Amino acid sequence: MSTVSPAAGPAVLVVEDEALVLMLIEETLTDHGFCPVGPASRLAEALELAATRRLDAAVLDINLNGEEVFPVVELLAARGVPFLFLTGYGRKGLRGRWSNAPVMQKPFAPDELVRRLGQLIVPSP
Repeated sequence: MSTVSPAAGPAVLVVEDEALVLMLIEETLTDHGFCPVGPASRLAEALELAATRRLDAAVLDINLNGEEVFPVVELLAARGVPFLFLTGYGRKGLRGRWSNAPVMQKPFAPDELVRRLGQLIVPSP
């Protein structure tokens, strides 16, 4: 599990259950100065990390081995942590109050992920 030091770049929670996609996300984040947190491949892991870690943003798959990630989204929203969905379902996988949330379709371009995260993260004063 990743740890975050005070000097590290923005801490980004990674919630993904596909190993190859996960490796690409973590490599992309690390290569661009972000600090991946997790990863979480199960809902319980994601909820624990979302509740207990300092986070600047999150990248979330919608379906985690048959469990939907929306309880994590609720927790992140309550904490004011920005997030984006990275999913094979695209926008049609979103529902309810999250239907207009930021979303990227898998497969994804690493540079686009970095750009979108940069738009989400507001620098600290």
